[in-house]
Amino acid sequence: MSTRKDLPGRLLRLLALLQSRREWSGSELAERLGVTDRTVRRDVERLRSLDYPVTGTTGTAGGYRLASGKNVPPLVLDDDEAVAVAIGLAGAAASGVSGIADSSMSALAKLERVLPARLRPSVAAVGAAEVVGREGAPRVDPGLLAVLAACCRDLEIVAFSYKSRRGDGSRRRVEPTQLVSVVGQWYLLAFDPERDDWRTFRVDRIGELAPTRHHFTPRELPAADAATYLAESFAGASYRHSVRMVVQLPADEVRRSFFHGSSGTISPLGPDSCEYRLSADSPGILVQYVAAIVASGADYTLEASPEAAELLRTVGSRLVRP
Repeated sequence: MSTRKDLPGRLLRLLALLQSRREWSGSELAERLGVTDRTVRRDVERLRSLDYPVTGTTGTAGGYRLASGKNVPPLVLDDDEAVAVAIGLAGAAASGVSGIADSSMSALAKLERVLPARLRPSVAAVGAAEVVGREGAPRVDPGLLAVLAACCRDLEIVAFSYKSRRGDGSRRRVEPTQLVSVVGQWYLLAFDPERDDWRTFRVDRIGELAPTRHHFTPRELPAADAATYLAESFAGASYRHSVRMVVQLPADEVRRSFFHGSSGTISPLGPDSCEYRLSADSPGILVQYVAAIVASGADYTLEASPEAAELLRTVGSRLVRP
């Protein structure tokens, strides 16, 4: 049986149990903690005295639950910090690292359960965002990201100012569908009624965001999912620099060379060869992906735009420098 000496650790274990699921009976908690029902009641009162909002009901169907509080005691987070934590957990859940996904989603569920009511919808919406090859924290305003995520979830039309990669500004009014993060950069996938077509927007180029309170009927995405559509959009776009490689490896094996995903296209030419194409504004991005394929040791041929070819030669000569 636990003694008063065990009290701090027992309270932490009790709190963890209360956060791990919606409701526990007193007898279940007593069994898990190895104490009596009376001790559980006393420990619950101790948590309440520390401002943890533990509610309880009596009777055969009664039990204890951790309700939403004004803050997250004793760790107090402001709105942006709470949403930022949710973004990190959502990214970790999709990272592909063994054992991380379940723990991240469990932590995200606990976070949502104890947050103030005004924040729970935003955190839940961010948790639904899709992350592909996430690399580092996205450099966007977490508050803006939360509003976009909520509008995606609630099917609410949103208006904003947008700056293209060429620096041209415009006003947009779109039907937001999904947030996707690719290699550390967040994108919004939306349908633009004015252009009668789907569009992708880099979130860091969005400003003057304003939900309209007008809702829309969801449209069928012309792809299997948001991540696939984004990859196909990147592959079909025309940028300043480009590379084309013919690699003497199966297409699936080349895809495995990319640790954080690629926005290019990999097309099989046969059972043991494939073609890789990529276009980008920065030649440095092309170098990263070409290097990933070259590191496989397979034979290849390469065609590149002049500036990208020069950068590849420079990087290659520096790598072999004694």
